[in-house]
Amino acid sequence: MEKQTSIKLFETQKVRSLWDDEKEKWYFSIIDVMSVLTESVDAPAYWRKLKQRLKEEGNETVTNCHALKMKAPDGKMRMTDVADTEQLFRLIQSVPSPKAEPFKLWLAKMGRERIDEIEDPEIGFDRLMETYLKKGYSKEWINQRLKSIEVRKELTDEWDKRGVKKGQEYAILTDEITKAWTGITTKQYKQLKDLKKENLRDHMTNLELVLNMLAEATTTEISKKKAPKTFNESKIIAKQGGTIAGNTRKEIEAKTGDKIVTGKNAKSLENKKNKELE
Repeated sequence: MEKQTSIKLFETQKVRSLWDDEKEKWYFSIIDVMSVLTESVDAPAYWRKLKQRLKEEGNETVTNCHALKMKAPDGKMRMTDVADTEQLFRLIQSVPSPKAEPFKLWLAKMGRERIDEIEDPEIGFDRLMETYLKKGYSKEWINQRLKSIEVRKELTDEWDKRGVKKGQEYAILTDEITKAWTGITTKQYKQLKDLKKENLRDHMTNLELVLNMLAEATTTEISKKKAPKTFNESKIIAKQGGTIAGNTRKEIEAKTGDKIVTGKNAKSLENKKNKELE
């Protein structure tokens, strides 16, 4: 299992982290986080007591936490308890510390905003537009990206009607579409663009977005006409929809002489604030 390591800075202190390429998750050293949040002189002891208390309360987060080897201060690789992002946020909620309070307030704010968006989806689009603008994307690209969200929602609604399960089955069908139009898997596509947890579509050029939308919209229409009754039938349709967009990609590349699927991503663009992903 391929993993990549890094050190995350938390204010002035370091929190060890580990990227699991297979699971596509970051894992963080719980002891390091506890040290930052509590300023305890003995973070391991603090974590042992907290872990015991949470276990007695029946906290499933603690039960699901596991250990991985990370480099200790002495330079040696030692097993240490780790948590993924979701688990970490849950643990932070259980830490009675002034330093944990800003995180708790932020989580509460995110929860309230999520409820607002469920009640009024337009609020979500407005927030998304604002977020992309702050990141430096052009309004033209953002409009394209928002349209891609609409197209994706139509596709997943169609999959729901055909009994496709969220999660792994969604991922398998998405991968079929991606392979058919790009010639590579979704995972390879993200690796090409040097991405980890980032959303792949946020790093597509305008043309990549258009072709991805074509692939997903075509898959939706074929599925509506053929009304697949099994997952395997939906898988065949996903490949058909992606192939149509893939043929379009090949024609464009033949005319322009340029590759459409490239390693170009939003992070690598210079002066992104004044440029559009072309």
